[in-house]
Amino acid sequence: IYDLISAGNMSSRKGMNGACSVHEYTGSFVGQSAHFKMTSVCGHVMTLDFIGKYNSWDKVDPAELFSKAPTEKKEANPKLTMVKFLQVEGRGCDCIVLWLDCDKEGENICFEVLDAVLPVMNKPRSTEKTIYRAKFSSITDTDICNAMNHLGEPNRNEALSVDARQELDLRIGCAFTRFQTKYFQGKYGNLDSSLISFGPCQTPTLGFCVERHDKIQSFKPETYWLLQAKVSPEKESSLTLDWDRVRVFDREIAQMFLNITKMAKEAKVESVSKKEKVKQRPLALNTVEMLRVASAALGMGPQHTMQVAERLYTQGYISYPRTETTHYPENFDLKGCLRQQANNPYWAETVKALLSEGINRPRKGHDAGDHPPITPMRAATEAELGGEGWQLYEYITRHFIATVSADCKYLQTTISFSIGPERFTCIGKVVTSPGFTEIMPWHSIPLEESLPHCEKGDLFPVGEIKLLEKQTSPPDYLTEAELITLMEKHGIGTDASIPVHINNICQRNYVTVESGRRLKPTNLGIVLVHGYYKIDAELVLPTIRSAVEKQLNLIALGKANYHQVLEHTLDIFKRKFHYFVDSIAGMDELMEVSFSPLAATGKPLSRCGKCHRFMKYIQAKPSRLHCSHCDDTYSLPQNGTIKLYKELRCPLDDFELVLWSSGSRGKSYPLCPYCYNHPPFRDMKKGMGCNECTHPTCQHSLSMLGIGQCVECETGVLVLDSTSGPKWKMACNKCNVIVHFFENAHKVRVSPETCDLCDAALVDVDFNKAKSPLPGDETQHSGCVFCDPVFQDLVELKHAAMRHPMHRGGQGKRQGRGRGKGRRPGGRLNPKKPKDKMAALAAYFV
Repeated sequence: IYDLISAGNMSSRKGMNGACSVHEYTGSFVGQSAHFKMTSVCGHVMTLDFIGKYNSWDKVDPAELFSKAPTEKKEANPKLTMVKFLQVEGRGCDCIVLWLDCDKEGENICFEVLDAVLPVMNKPRSTEKTIYRAKFSSITDTDICNAMNHLGEPNRNEALSVDARQELDLRIGCAFTRFQTKYFQGKYGNLDSSLISFGPCQTPTLGFCVERHDKIQSFKPETYWLLQAKVSPEKESSLTLDWDRVRVFDREIAQMFLNITKMAKEAKVESVSKKEKVKQRPLALNTVEMLRVASAALGMGPQHTMQVAERLYTQGYISYPRTETTHYPENFDLKGCLRQQANNPYWAETVKALLSEGINRPRKGHDAGDHPPITPMRAATEAELGGEGWQLYEYITRHFIATVSADCKYLQTTISFSIGPERFTCIGKVVTSPGFTEIMPWHSIPLEESLPHCEKGDLFPVGEIKLLEKQTSPPDYLTEAELITLMEKHGIGTDASIPVHINNICQRNYVTVESGRRLKPTNLGIVLVHGYYKIDAELVLPTIRSAVEKQLNLIALGKANYHQVLEHTLDIFKRKFHYFVDSIAGMDELMEVSFSPLAATGKPLSRCGKCHRFMKYIQAKPSRLHCSHCDDTYSLPQNGTIKLYKELRCPLDDFELVLWSSGSRGKSYPLCPYCYNHPPFRDMKKGMGCNECTHPTCQHSLSMLGIGQCVECETGVLVLDSTSGPKWKMACNKCNVIVHFFENAHKVRVSPETCDLCDAALVDVDFNKAKSPLPGDETQHSGCVFCDPVFQDLVELKHAAMRHPMHRGGQGKRQGRGRGKGRRPGGRLNPKKPKDKMAALAAYFV
């Protein structure tokens, strides 16, 4: 391939999905001339999910998710149209060579690719082999060529083990999560979490944090005493000695030892020993160690660290950052990698010395058979990478240099003293060869007070002996680094998923990240774990996940049947789920102590249409309205503010309307709490506001306020925001497009008339007399927002300042009048050019 590139015989182009490149060249394959196409995928092609109706939380009993609910494979990222892309490129091909990651997930992706391309490939003749699998552990040219010369077959058993894990996690996680969320959010109003989730890996991860919290809470400090002695080997110098008994927990005994030793005026040297010791250079760097160091030393969370590492990888600065391996392949070019760092001022001297004197063979680590250890791939400067990118790159580079450096050697001197009948010791260390600690100074041997030259039998005057009183201290909250170590030890998650599990328990408000990146459980996190312990400890202990992993490994090795393992494990968890549901009162008792009932939470906001009493607005996630008299709860749009809307009522159910807003630069719309949860018309879905309501005569509905089809999305309609004056605007009821117009107008009303050119609804505008853009003293004008020349310069397209979409989206018939009949313009609008926007808007409706 490299020769083809240098000779100019390879062509490259972007694939139809815009994300993956395709490289084409002519070469030799299994002894025959062949035309090659080389491309990639973006992670998993497919993802597992329940079929449509089982994704409804309201209509499906969570217990059905264990067996009755059918699952299907869907495209992991529909926007990438990866299946279609693979089929376009694979059509008419004779053979396929799979170069996916050499781990179980990679093996699973192999079969996802095969499912997409085999139907369109040329049919093999008789027993001709057409599917090949490349096995490689590094991306050096030698290893790539060696893999190409020894092609094998994809391992279906390893792929099936991943399928089993995906299905188990989906069914178990969704069943418990849906039940917990609906049960507790229907009872308590100040649970500050939009999702009370359960996960076979996530929950044990939280369990580790709460276990440490419990140890802190149950800790009872104990007082202890220790003797501290100082001797004076020379004038104006003293040496502090450590007591060999370390400490005692009885004051009277401690006092007795003090009285005995105080009688002695001299300390006698009982022995002097000198021993050369070695501090080993580190093993090659894998993902888990990188995450630990980044959290403990660089102050970067695991999820953020992986994002920074992936950016460095895609920019070509480091090797692939997801690996369990701590052993360099035999053909790894250590010297070549080292030479690239010879000009960096921070470590140039160390690198040049290693290259001239000869590098040390790295320690033998663990070869997981996936990817090589994480190493720098090319030189970089702090100015190039900046901030956290440089911090992580610098650590990875220093770690790599350290692995080929010498061990640190030091001389340890231990002097044992006797003062009366008691023994004391002091230890001194002198570095003889710093080795790798020159490049990793934080690992260097700490400087200690120098020890005097002495021999057995020497006597030194005792300067001071005193009794120190201290107390045992509780452990601190788990750091992210300690949690990562525990997860790795117990097999919770993989190098790729550990950051995700830790991020999830933070995002879901189960733990908070304190100073020093310590994880402190919240009330919700503590109650959940204690509840699991109370009902079924195996739901939170790491043991059950470990047992499941062993079964999955047996599938991968071909020693267990995929269907039997799946059926057996789901049966166990189904029984646990039913027992959990029957015993939920035990967890509920713990919840009652920490959280308030719905009826006692929130503040009065709008009237219920059934009982006409005030409902309470609960702001804690997920925000909702609760009527304590009817005992009904109504969900609301999230990530915005809710206010009462002019005390107006819905004509269908008499509920008072509320106004949702995403901020002054965002969009807003009124909604009826009842209609939002119980769609009144067949063409409406749950979660729609008045700007999507198809009521034919209601003054707040899409039918009355809709102006024209959205200029960007295919299903949206631009709706007048009747609360936006005097800075009037209309907003798409699907996407985040906002159109500003008619600033300083007194009134803007959507007319029943439509534009002859574009079929958009006309608007009647009453302008401010002092600031009217109309000729003469006119203040009133009626016309089309898109076609009328008077309105042309008053329209400006923007995008709402929103971090989250407020609608679920979804296809469906476009309803209401004011719908454009024209073509969609080619390309997106330029938000920086108002006049260009106006032209594009006009072209859109013509």
